[in-house]
Amino acid sequence: MAVSRMRRVDGVLREVIGATIGGELQDPRIGFVTVTAVQTSPDLRTAQVHVSVLGSDEEKADTMAGLRASHGVIQKAIASQLRMKRTPTLTFVYDESVERADRITRMLDE
Repeated sequence: MAVSRMRRVDGVLREVIGATIGGELQDPRIGFVTVTAVQTSPDLRTAQVHVSVLGSDEEKADTMAGLRASHGVIQKAIASQLRMKRTPTLTFVYDESVERADRITRMLDE
């Protein structure tokens, strides 16, 4: 599959997943989540969803557990909004890049 097409698929998936997390999920464990990236496999069977979560370590763990438990609802939203041959199986991965950038900024300020 062409690289530009995969980028478009990843971008659309990121938008749909972000909107679904922000609007449709009712799980109280899920806090403030930002979908930073989506990496779909070339065969569209799996997708890694990279998320950033604000809060304490406990809130982050609860949010990740809530997202993993809600993956079926999110996959259903993807299937209803996108015309794809397959709906990828989602895997949520915590993205530490935001925390790392914040830590570096604080170190530079000191």
